[in-house]
Amino acid sequence: MHENDLAREIVDSAFKVHTSLGPGLLESVYEAALFHELRKRGLPVERQAPIPVVYEEVRLEEGFRADLVVGGKVMVELKSVEKVAPVHKKQLLTYLRLANMKLGLLINFGEALIKDGITRVVNGL
Repeated sequence: MHENDLAREIVDSAFKVHTSLGPGLLESVYEAALFHELRKRGLPVERQAPIPVVYEEVRLEEGFRADLVVGGKVMVELKSVEKVAPVHKKQLLTYLRLANMKLGLLINFGEALIKDGITRVVNGL
């Protein structure tokens, strides 16, 4: 499945989760619910996927953990905040670069309308 097709499924799933649960819960709750919804749709999804960092040809296992990785192609970073800061988008772009992925979705479940909380971040797509 192409990145854009996966992204459509992820956005639709996030809409369903947000409509059902509403804003204001902990990020971990949305992560678990979105993970469940994506698996229900038959999508391969990893939760808290470890992403190592390579620095000067040394593999640092203390890299980071991606909230969700869908189909091995789309990284999903979840927030539950009043407002996403510009640094969150930069952070996701760095994560994409380090993981050699092209597309990421920054989803803020803290927004009243989920459509206002979804940002596509691309790394050379």
